[in-house]
Amino acid sequence: MKKWICLVLFALLYLYSGQIFAQRFLMDLVDTTNQMGKGMLSIYERYDRVRMSGYIQPQFQYIKTKGAESYNGGNFPELSNNRFMLRRGRLRVDYAHLNDRREPTSYFVFQFDGTERGVVIRDFWGRFYENKLKLFSLTTGMFARPFGYEVNLSSANRETPERGRMSQILMKTERDIGVMLTVTDRNKDSKWASVKFDLGVFNGQGMAGPVDYDSHKDVIARLSLKPVKMAGLSGGLLSAGVSGYAGGIVSQSEVLYKTVSQKNGFAMIKDSSRSNYGKLAPRNYAGADVQLVFPNRRGETEFRAEYIRGKQTATLASSETPGVYPVTNGLKDPLYTRNFDGAYFYFLQNLGSEEHQFVAKYDWYDPNKKVSGMEISEAAGFSKADLEYHTISMGYVYYANTSLKFMFFYDFVRNEKSGLAAFGEDVADDVLTCRVQYNF
Repeated sequence: MKKWICLVLFALLYLYSGQIFAQRFLMDLVDTTNQMGKGMLSIYERYDRVRMSGYIQPQFQYIKTKGAESYNGGNFPELSNNRFMLRRGRLRVDYAHLNDRREPTSYFVFQFDGTERGVVIRDFWGRFYENKLKLFSLTTGMFARPFGYEVNLSSANRETPERGRMSQILMKTERDIGVMLTVTDRNKDSKWASVKFDLGVFNGQGMAGPVDYDSHKDVIARLSLKPVKMAGLSGGLLSAGVSGYAGGIVSQSEVLYKTVSQKNGFAMIKDSSRSNYGKLAPRNYAGADVQLVFPNRRGETEFRAEYIRGKQTATLASSETPGVYPVTNGLKDPLYTRNFDGAYFYFLQNLGSEEHQFVAKYDWYDPNKKVSGMEISEAAGFSKADLEYHTISMGYVYYANTSLKFMFFYDFVRNEKSGLAAFGEDVADDVLTCRVQYNF
């Protein structure tokens, strides 16, 4: 009974007391000369390095057309043009192990996302550090792909409700299972401390599917500059990065499609060959990003930009990387390879104080650079997956306190006019989002 009373007392102290106070109190309370006291102290020292955090994002949305497709939290139900939803509900636990010199030796993270749609894993990874040169670390498990800036910007900290269409399509769910080597100088006062290089090998399909459906692995690399003060920018901060993605999908069909120039224009042409079975259909991207922050008396002004281009392999109906290999009526579907490009631009401005912020964003994504407008038609073998989209987002963010944030955003979504029956004009899919975020 005494043991349980002590454990409960310890838990209450840990949860409701400050770290320094709790540590001093426990040192006085626990008799470390006996076995029970040593056990209590061991528990405290171990879990003193545990950090729990989380957030929830209840929101209301309105879209112009019932049943419209959307990249703002998913498609709307067939008979609905408005909804309340819990966009995200995250719980994260971090644990760090330190050596006698208080240097990190290993780090562990797991994070879950729970909403009305179910509970899924978001992060489940570990990292161990080399502490002789203090240059290397290795991460294994399920974690964010080291590509680009927006993909790795946490949903809890992002100033817009969602990532751009391009980021969501190319890096669906942002995370993948693999291993990553990180090279960055952790020595104090090092002139290279602001430079970081990540090199990872991943399954490829990410969390969009339950298992890896081929033996090919994707390689991702990123060289980034951490925020540094620039004398020529009035004390502003500059950060930037370049990213590369070398991957693909192994064809399980003898049929592949790609856009080819014909006498009467471009068309999606079928390539039927036995050699296509087992052939690697490419997913190759190259991107660059830059961020500029200018502090002022009452907040900050920030500019962000990122551009990505390359080749993407997907299906007829979508340019998203399939989570499972596409199958129709028991037969493997053909893969479609397209040349794409896209970009986004952010402008963020505090309004008189750090609590109020205006956000403007423009992004575009062109999944098939070889065709546009009326060239995109069913007769030529194209679909909605070949349409170019432009989105202008404008919003206001109110940071009530460190644990409470309000967001009000309107997205003007424009698709190009095409020869497709359902997309001869712009589809009415503008979205209003009102969100509250609670975090701890």
